[in-house]
Formats: sequence, structure tokens, C-alpha cells
Amino acid sequence: MNGFRLMASVVAGSVLLASTVLAQADKKTERLWKAKCASCHGQDGKGGQDGKGAVDMTSAAFQAKSNDELKNAILNGPKGGKDGAQHSFKNDLTPDQVDALVAYIRSFKK
Repeated sequence: MNGFRLMASVVAGSVLLASTVLAQADKKTERLWKAKCASCHGQDGKGGQDGKGAVDMTSAAFQAKSNDELKNAILNGPKGGKDGAQHSFKNDLTPDQVDALVAYIRSFKK
């Protein structure tokens, strides 16, 4: 019985630690979003509110894009930075930050 309690305590501690790490990562990603993306895309991903024409990331059409398409848009700009579109962040973000932003964008799904 003591072995079971010990195992349960270890599992519970691991879950708590993982939750804390995820919460910290989420806060970092939220700060990253606010610093790099929200000025055009909005805090809620609805975009277009500033007249810059940023797409609504909450729409089904946008959310249907693949993760690779989203990563490419973040890294290279959706139009390669042409026509006043978003510039490239490939020199500003790590691969982990890009992955975190893609997950954050997915959280906007309606």
C-alpha cells in the first residue's frame, strides 16, 4: 500500500510540475504574441481592426491552414513581405517560438 501512495504522489507531483511549466510557457507565448503579432492581428487574432488588412485568424478558413503553412507565413510573411504584407520573422524567432505561436493561433479557433 505504501508503494501505491508513493507512486500516486510522484504522479501527482509530475502533473503539477507539468502544469506549471505549461502555464509559464503559455505566458511567454502570450507575451511574444503581444510583442510581435497583436499590433496587426489583435489580442484575439481577429485582425483587420487597424486598417492593415490582417486576416481573421479565428475563421474556419484560416484555421483550415496546415501548421506548415502557418509556420511559413510567420517565418517568411504570407506574401514574402510584398504588397505591404507581414514581414519575415525568420531572423527574430526560434523554432520553438514559432511552434508556440502556431499553437497559440490554434487557440483562436471559434
